Amino acid sequence: MRKVVSHVQRDAGEWIINTVMTEGCDIPFRYKRKRMYRSLQGAFVNMTYYPATNLVAGIEVEIMHVVRIKRA
Repeated sequence: MRKVVSHVQRDAGEWIINTVMTEGCDIPFRYKRKRMYRSLQGAFVNMTYYPATNLVAGIEVEIMHVVRIKRA
């Protein structure tokens, strides 16, 4: 179980990209949804995730791809 420090949602076509930062971890957790979601900032969540990389401006950035997220 992790505490969410920051939760940002942005539109990417027909998907909403969610980025979650957790307490004690510098790597962002990302997942997609079809609709906007209520803010998770300050909440405790249980997540299932795996490491992945994202290419941003020619630089590989490490992220955690969330498969399942549930508010605790």
